[in-house]
Amino acid sequence: MELELEGAALKSVLNRLRRAQGQISGVIRMIEEGRDCEDVVTQLAAASRALDRAGFAIIATGLQQCVLDMESGRENGEDPEAMRARLEKLFLSLA
Repeated sequence: MELELEGAALKSVLNRLRRAQGQISGVIRMIEEGRDCEDVVTQLAAASRALDRAGFAIIATGLQQCVLDMESGRENGEDPEAMRARLEKLFLSLA
């Protein structure tokens, strides 16, 4: 299954990933500066949420594409149960 992010979905995912990238850079800088533990953990949690949201957006787009592919009969020969198992594995990897 290929992921095709376009338009608003692509922009949203990239924005979330860039936000997480900035937050992670901030966490590194805070640790190097010896900042307060609570501030570091708060920033780290924000980066984690940004990554989770990007991952969920990618999975949601993938699910939407799978449904469209199945409805239009363009399946690549993959067994529906195998596809379901792969998608379940993706969800669990973010849990």
